[in-house]
Amino acid sequence: MKARTIIGILLIVVGAWKLANLWGIIENDWLWRQPWTAYVAPALLLYVGATTIVDSYRRDPDQWLQRPLPIGDGGKRIYCSVHYGGDEYVYRGEAFHGARLDAFCGGIRMDLREAVITEDEEIDIHTFCGGIELFVPTHVNVVVKSRSFIGGVGNHTTRNADPKAPTLHIVASNFLGGVDIKN
Repeated sequence: MKARTIIGILLIVVGAWKLANLWGIIENDWLWRQPWTAYVAPALLLYVGATTIVDSYRRDPDQWLQRPLPIGDGGKRIYCSVHYGGDEYVYRGEAFHGARLDAFCGGIRMDLREAVITEDEEIDIHTFCGGIELFVPTHVNVVVKSRSFIGGVGNHTTRNADPKAPTLHIVASNFLGGVDIKN
């Protein structure tokens, strides 16, 4: 864990400690006697702590761990799951035969732009406080079915006019998470 992350966590703990004191959960008035600390200090500590944690992940070049493609079920459908981190899967000429993507408090980036897609395929997505970023080739159509609670799916792909073009069927279930689909 990086020093910035530890500092951010400590600042959030101190801010939450102050709020617990204000709400009467714990008593430590001897520490917070100045009037400006009543609301300014906890808000400032929470803001600085959260910003430090977010910036530590944004600036980290290894945030997306490039993983080999997980081939499962007889070489057909793949299964990718991530918890508290970010994984990236890039197809470079391999055949794509569907996927199941699960993101729990993390993210998955899947690049299918160079994948070989010759027939209709399905991508089953489940997110909880996480996100999925899909890059799809321009020669396929994308159809989205989504069940989202405080989340959603953004389909920013161009529609292919060819009626014989293969279709990617995206079935997404999001809870405090989202999916972004691009070309």
